[in-house]
Amino acid sequence: MNETISECTQAALLLTAPLRNGGGGETARILTLREYNNLCKCLAAANKTPADLLSPGAEECIDECKRAVEPERLRELLARGFMLGQATQRWRARGIWFFGRGDENYPQRLKKQLQARAPSVVYGCGERALLECGGLAVIGSRNINDELAAFAREVGSLAGKSGAALISGAARGTDLQAMRGALENGGNAVGVLSNGLEQAATNNEHRELIADGRLALISPYDPGAGFNTALAMGRNKLIYALADAALVVQSDMGKGGTWAGATEQLDNLHLTPIYVRAESDSEGLRALQKKGALPWPSPDSPQSLKKIFPAADTQQESRALFA
Repeated sequence: MNETISECTQAALLLTAPLRNGGGGETARILTLREYNNLCKCLAAANKTPADLLSPGAEECIDECKRAVEPERLRELLARGFMLGQATQRWRARGIWFFGRGDENYPQRLKKQLQARAPSVVYGCGERALLECGGLAVIGSRNINDELAAFAREVGSLAGKSGAALISGAARGTDLQAMRGALENGGNAVGVLSNGLEQAATNNEHRELIADGRLALISPYDPGAGFNTALAMGRNKLIYALADAALVVQSDMGKGGTWAGATEQLDNLHLTPIYVRAESDSEGLRALQKKGALPWPSPDSPQSLKKIFPAADTQQESRALFA
């Protein structure tokens, strides 16, 4: 948990975070990620960073960046210090840490993989080192039958026994079954939440796992945010960025968050190899294979599971190719 808040994290929060304070009436027009990136580019051209917007020379910085963001809008956002203090106090009371993209404690794997697509701020609770370890992402529909639930749990169990972290969106259905399979078999898990981090951080089921360093929960969104379809789809790229390989257990054809996240990876981002459940009658999974997803080789031991992860040098070559 943050002991002190760096100026770069303070600036990122003031500029891009809603600072809802549990739902209070925030009206400021926070910067989108694209606007924040444009502001950072403008500041970099002057050998400055967002942290300089909190310095005595802030007015000069604001004037230099007027092509990126209107000066009055920047002043309004930067004047939210009292709201920021209230929000950070609330998060800390719930064991939540938070880091801006310019902070040295920001998850380096996200920054390296996503670059300008990396969130301006990441919130989380639990062991931050788990975010740098890679592992297996398991993704799929919320509404699944008993057979698919057992399959997801079995894959999670295998990941737990192999020592590979299980990464998912922590949503009901596929995600939770896979996470529970890993955690019940001595493994570690990372949940990338699209909403409800405050509630999840204090959930009785999570407390002991977080305290033991076996579970980390993160989100690119305000810890008090409610469910929103766009947010759920927007966090998908983080799941893939944290993983060394990904398995899509079930997906509708042409719709839903699972489909959107997988096709974004296969068509554009190429962050990690994607597998789909083999021998499936799912039209969505067959379509993902046509886009380049690989059939799941059905590993039956921890040793065989590890073989699905690409070698470190192959990963580096892939990232350079698609950077």
